[in-house]
Amino acid sequence: MKEKGLARFIGLSGHNRSLFPRLSTEGIFDLFHIRYNAVNRGAEQDIFPFMAGENRQGIISYTATRWGQLLKESKMPPGETAPTATDCYRFVLSNPAVDVCMMGARNHAMMKENLQTLDLGPMTNEELDRMRKIGDHIYRRK
Repeated sequence: MKEKGLARFIGLSGHNRSLFPRLSTEGIFDLFHIRYNAVNRGAEQDIFPFMAGENRQGIISYTATRWGQLLKESKMPPGETAPTATDCYRFVLSNPAVDVCMMGARNHAMMKENLQTLDLGPMTNEELDRMRKIGDHIYRRK
């Protein structure tokens, strides 16, 4: 399609993490749409290390809030409060391998709140550790 001028860029979305590094070497895809959040961090070992450098494919992350589970007080470990959506987006964007983080704002107010992510910038190590602790707790509760 690209050779025929029918598409400028082609991306792939999927859950099979081992597939992305293999496909990245073929040069067919320009971006990959992957699941990455504080609970689902497998991309940190299975994708990100294999896709580095200036000419790598773009990485777009989805499900930063893990379908809202990271926002629920009932899912938190003892003594922890639920992160905000902004915290979830910051967690994802704190990883230098991620270029874009998708968000699901339901209204203008939510969109405004979520855009604070850009002003706040990357998380500190302490904030990242907290998100990982929460993510590990939710993962173990499955």
